[in-house]
Amino acid sequence: MKGENAWLALEDGTVFRGIRAGSPGTVRGEVVFNTAMAGYEEVLTDPSYAGQIVVMTAPMIGNTGINFSDGESSRIRVAGFVTGEMCFHPSHHQSRVSLPEYLASQNAVAATGIDTRALTVRLRRYGTMRGILTTEPHETDDLKRMAQAVPAIESLDLIPETPDSLVRERVSGKPGTLDVVLFDFGAKGSIVRQLEEAGAQVRVVGSDTRASSILEDHPAGVVLSNGPGDPARLTGIISEIRGLLGRVPLLGICLGHQLLCQAAGAKTYKLPFGHHGVNHPVVNAENRRVWITSQNHNYAVDERTLPEGCQPWFRSLYDGSLEGVRFSNAPILSVQFHPEAAPGPADAHPIFGDFVRLMSRRPHGD
Repeated sequence: MKGENAWLALEDGTVFRGIRAGSPGTVRGEVVFNTAMAGYEEVLTDPSYAGQIVVMTAPMIGNTGINFSDGESSRIRVAGFVTGEMCFHPSHHQSRVSLPEYLASQNAVAATGIDTRALTVRLRRYGTMRGILTTEPHETDDLKRMAQAVPAIESLDLIPETPDSLVRERVSGKPGTLDVVLFDFGAKGSIVRQLEEAGAQVRVVGSDTRASSILEDHPAGVVLSNGPGDPARLTGIISEIRGLLGRVPLLGICLGHQLLCQAAGAKTYKLPFGHHGVNHPVVNAENRRVWITSQNHNYAVDERTLPEGCQPWFRSLYDGSLEGVRFSNAPILSVQFHPEAAPGPADAHPIFGDFVRLMSRRPHGD
């Protein structure tokens, strides 16, 4: 593996050369950067990254290896993986295999030795681009044509219909706890763990589930999970969520937040290069407190289109974009960031407690 070449080509014709750090092959996707310094096992297995080639901005990735305990789903979900320097010989007592070994075992195409600083500056300046990551030699013009032929992520249906085995197997809870349905659009395993720790018994349902089916079981609440892709194209799911509004307490997370707001009448838009990392500050619009949050999204809700009764709750201190809402006329909370924070800081963990208290105040079965 060491010494074999790899290339990352962007749709604007820019080509970066590096070294293969995973399986040989060619992958296509939307190129995004993540500013986290650790938590790469969680990043790799996050279903929200489906269809994307993820560039890690930290200088070295892989120092602590892979422990097979921190994954957010049962397999690698990123389309491709790029680092400046990758550690081939990790040092940690929980490490089971190195990051390159893990990538190769899952047939994931990855590259290291890429100038990730120059690449990130380019993506920040010109916005997210389509690209290809390949270990196969091509002429520069061919690489550009291949990158320009990559389908826009807005045209792809990336939502899984069946819950991931890791999320499904984690379903549990103590007798007598609140029954919560997790509407899975690409859920992370940590969401289930955090809900359970907050006092909920979680039941996971697939993205093709009907609202009427959920309401028949009279859950105490419904959580709308994270997931990949453009929320605006998920019209069928939005319609089902609309059937839940005002009928049951709701918590939206990331894509779930965007879908919930769309179901209520708001609109979404694409950010220039998205928010991907564990160092994103948000401010509570009600008490001015600041949290450092974990984020992974390319789209945001347009605050100007919020319906009556939907109030801004959090805003990004990076770009002012909307990061959360509360409904004054319905038991609904919704956040753009990841309160389960895996990887990331634990500032936002109280969101799950807020949701449990919201459900507890509502008579079960309403």
